[in-house]
Amino acid sequence: MPWLNLPSAVGTVGVLLILSAYWMLQTQRLAQGSTRYSALNALGAALVLYSLYFDFNLPSAMIESAWLVVSLYGLWRSLRRPAGSEPEPPND
Repeated sequence: MPWLNLPSAVGTVGVLLILSAYWMLQTQRLAQGSTRYSALNALGAALVLYSLYFDFNLPSAMIESAWLVVSLYGLWRSLRRPAGSEPEPPND
């Protein structure tokens, strides 16, 4: 089966990381500007991009590249914050 290979497995883990981060954001388990949220998104996008190296798809590569760049920017911003000032998840 062609989908049972290492690149597909790595890409699937990447998708699960991105979806998990989004789920935790929507269920208020993570704050939007948190280091963990940006790191999960960046790692997930990088893993999907790894899988795309082996089975290239231009639109997917474009969206994952943008996702990675934006996530790395968010990670950079969150790491520049003073220690102990991690944003809290919203309390509605």
